[in-house]
Amino acid sequence: MNGPTLKQNVVINNPQGFHLRPMGAFAQLASRFESSVRVSREGQTVNGKSILDLMLLAAVQGTELMVEVTGPDAEDALPALVRLLNAPPEEETTASSV
Repeated sequence: MNGPTLKQNVVINNPQGFHLRPMGAFAQLASRFESSVRVSREGQTVNGKSILDLMLLAAVQGTELMVEVTGPDAEDALPALVRLLNAPPEEETTASSV
């Protein structure tokens, strides 16, 4: 795929880990970009556009993931995906806005 390859490490801070809801949001956001999105943990690399693949990472709180984006819109995709992973858990956001 043409375009740059950008990488960034992200530590999962959510007490529930990288569970189904954030995985779905991540895969949905990743699918909006033309670039390929790969997520790695301890030598295992999966397709970031697939919820089923992301489940294989079993990323609990404190896990470090490497997000790698390659393609023409990588410079937009990587920061958006990292921002999503670093966002506070939905429960915290809802509680603080009440």
